[in-house]
Amino acid sequence: MKAALREQIHTIIAEIPPGRVTTYGRIAAMTEGGTPRLVARALRELPAGHGLPWFRIITASRKLADHPGAAEQRERLAAEGVLLDARGRAPASLMWP
Repeated sequence: MKAALREQIHTIIAEIPPGRVTTYGRIAAMTEGGTPRLVARALRELPAGHGLPWFRIITASRKLADHPGAAEQRERLAAEGVLLDARGRAPASLMWP
């Protein structure tokens, strides 16, 4: 992945406000040439101690992606008031932007 694209993705992630979520696809659409898969890749490659709110990124179906950090993601979102419904979906009203 090109450094410029990675930087765009990181910048967008940093802008997601507390208590809101967005999708891999929405982030990709805000970049120059990004795809949802490249956004996921950028997240997987985040260095330890980065401080970016990675947990605010969900799938297009408003669910958590299946990954090793999903339990932590659910806890962090709940701490910000983002509660998933019985089907595991975040409220549409909390989507950003």
